[in-house]
Amino acid sequence: MTEVLLKELTNSDIDWMIATGHRREIAAGSLLIPEEKLGDSLDILLDGILTVNISQADNNPLTRAFATIEGNEILGREIARLSSGEIVGEIPLLNISSRATIIQAVEKSLIMSIPQQKLAVKLQQDVGFASRFYRAIAIMLFDRIQSTINQLGRNKIAQGQPIRDVLFVLGELHDSDIDWMMASGTPQKIPANTVLIHEKSPVDGLYILLDGTMSLSISVDERNPLTRAFAAIEETEISGREIARLSKGEIIGETPFIDGRLPLATVKTIEDSIVLPIERQKMAAKLQQDVGFASRFYRAIATLLAQRLQGMLNQLGYGRRVYSKGLPLAENVEYEDELNYNILDSVAIAGKRFDWMLGQIRVSRRGF
Repeated sequence: MTEVLLKELTNSDIDWMIATGHRREIAAGSLLIPEEKLGDSLDILLDGILTVNISQADNNPLTRAFATIEGNEILGREIARLSSGEIVGEIPLLNISSRATIIQAVEKSLIMSIPQQKLAVKLQQDVGFASRFYRAIAIMLFDRIQSTINQLGRNKIAQGQPIRDVLFVLGELHDSDIDWMMASGTPQKIPANTVLIHEKSPVDGLYILLDGTMSLSISVDERNPLTRAFAAIEETEISGREIARLSKGEIIGETPFIDGRLPLATVKTIEDSIVLPIERQKMAAKLQQDVGFASRFYRAIATLLAQRLQGMLNQLGYGRRVYSKGLPLAENVEYEDELNYNILDSVAIAGKRFDWMLGQIRVSRRGF
C-alpha cells in the first residue's frame, strides 16, 4: 500500500503530514485502537504489521456456538492485515458509522499519527490536497473490499443488500456539480435484460440510474475448470450470482475513475430503465481540470466505498445488534442499517437534489 500514498500525494502533501504528525512505536501485541473507541487521529503505518479484528460478544450463546464450529476465538475475528503505507482512522473523516473493530500490532510497528482536527482543517482549506487524499482513501477502500470479498468467498456474499448511492454521492456534491452532470449527458432508455457493465471489462462512462431496476451480480466458480467446460459445451455464459438490486438514484460505473481498474461486478437491467450517462473521457477531463469538483467527487466515492465495506464487515460478525418490535431503541446502541446522525442532513439534501434533477430533465426533454 505504500505506493498508493507515494503515487497519489505530492511531495508537499507528504511534507505537511510529516510536519503535522508525530511518530510513535506500538509494541507487539499492543492495541492501536481498543474496542468500542474511535481514534482521534489518522494513523499511517510506516513499518510493521497490524491486524484488524471484529469483536464478538462472548455472552451470546449463538456467538459461542458459531465460534466453536468455525474454530475461532470468541473475543474477535481477524478480518484484515495491514502493511506499511496503510491508513487507520479514515472512517470518522467520512462521517459514517462503523462497526467496532480492534486494531492490534502483530510485531513492533511504527506509526505516524496526524490529529484529525488538523487534518479536517487542511482538507477544507486545500482542495488540491483534499482531491488527492480522498482519491488515495478510495483506492485503499476498494482494495479492502476486494480482500473482504476474497475472504468471505463469492458464494457467501449476502443477497439483497440495500445500496443507497445517491444518499452519499449527491449529498457531497454542489449544485453546480449536478448542473454540469446534467448538461454533460443525455438520458437514455435501456431495454430490459441488457448488460450495461460487464465484470472485469472496460466501462464507457459514469451512469446515474434515473428510473427502473438493475441487478448487480458477481461471477461464481469462474476458475472451476468443470464449470467452464460445461458452459462451453452448452454454449452459455458462466452464470453470475446476484448480490444487490439497483433502483433509481444509484451511481453505476464509478470504479474506473478511482485508479483505472476494471469493475468487480456485472450490471444488467431487470426492466426497461433510464440512465443519465456521462462519457468516460468527459468525466476524466472534468476531474483533472476542476480540482474542487474532484475533491468532492472522490470524497463521495470514498464515503460510498466505506459504507459498502461496513456492510460486508457486518456479515463477518456474529453478534450484530438488532431491535425487537415494540421495544424502545437504546440511545447508546448502534443497530444494523442505522444511519449516522452526521449524514442525515446530507441525506435529506441528496433526496431533494435528485428529485430536482429528475424535474429539470423532464422539463428540458419532453417525452422523457
